[in-house]
Amino acid sequence: EEEEEEGEEEEEEEEGRRTHDGPRSLLDAPRCFQRPHGGAAASWGLRFGASAVQGWRAHMEDAHCAWLALPGLPPGWAFFAVLDGHGGARAALFGARHLPGHVFEALGTAPDEPEGVRGALRRAFLNADARLRALWPRGEPGGSTAVALLVSPRFLYLAHCGDSRAMLSRAGAVAFSTEDHRPLRPRERERIHNAGGTIRRRRLEGSLAVSRALGDFAYKEAPGRPPELQLVSAEPEVTALARQAEDEFMLLASDGVWDAMSGAALARLVASRLCLGLAPELLCAQLLDTCLCKGSLDNMTCVLVCFPGAPRPCEEAIRKELALDAALGRRVSELYSSAQEPPSLNTVFRTLASEDIPDLPPGGGLYCK
Repeated sequence: EEEEEEGEEEEEEEEGRRTHDGPRSLLDAPRCFQRPHGGAAASWGLRFGASAVQGWRAHMEDAHCAWLALPGLPPGWAFFAVLDGHGGARAALFGARHLPGHVFEALGTAPDEPEGVRGALRRAFLNADARLRALWPRGEPGGSTAVALLVSPRFLYLAHCGDSRAMLSRAGAVAFSTEDHRPLRPRERERIHNAGGTIRRRRLEGSLAVSRALGDFAYKEAPGRPPELQLVSAEPEVTALARQAEDEFMLLASDGVWDAMSGAALARLVASRLCLGLAPELLCAQLLDTCLCKGSLDNMTCVLVCFPGAPRPCEEAIRKELALDAALGRRVSELYSSAQEPPSLNTVFRTLASEDIPDLPPGGGLYCK
């Protein structure tokens, strides 16, 4: 069954091109509402959760999708993607709705693993980009980064373009993480220069902070060059990882999440919450709240895919968490009762942050609380 981010209905583009970390309009207060959702394929031990938050940004431009079964393929195949739009939400919403279909079509009913699947993912991204261009022949729909995970019984395939990122936790450590496509990466820089482009202030043409994306057709006009050799390319970087029993989980997220926390910190936090028996979708919601508290100003989306080797609920971890919550509750009560007037949340937080509190969540610390 398809699970798709609606993206509210906010597809309008802001005036001018929005760049990933340049000046942007922010709200007076963040929009923190989330709709976490998830699902499970018990027969092959796959669970997923997903959530998204608009945060401080004036518009929601992220989107995501999740498929626990793929048309025409046997059980054990699944597809997940996170997309982060810029210059409007259209390209991201298009990708969430139509990239899976292009992937299914390219895979066929008997994909050859792993090389045939890697080629299929590459074709799917390029075909989706061509379709997006055909839908808006007169107008610029903006652009979107994308990171996708295709699960087969034997392999984990990651396809990404831009700075939405994926990370695999295996045997308690980060075993793989995608590398953002930035203009100054050697291979990206060579393609940009060969297509007649420039890099200024670490940005493509002084404007765009990523060098691969769906859409962004104003940067795909170099004459006589195929789509994968334009200033901005929709060709994904594809990695095939042979599955192992020690595989725990894969986290896919837009760059607003990685702005707030490192991959190692996220891996520790996710593992610790799984030890508490937290459902993947509620874990995603807590992770995004934590990133908001840590100061992320961007839209944020995350999809957590748990494999059979994921950490399981642990009575000792649950006991420690309950004790921590009780201790924090007592300490906050003390701060209120000892103050002449009720302290602000920031004052309470700063006070607690200065104290030595045992058993705070690894990776997230007091921000999780």
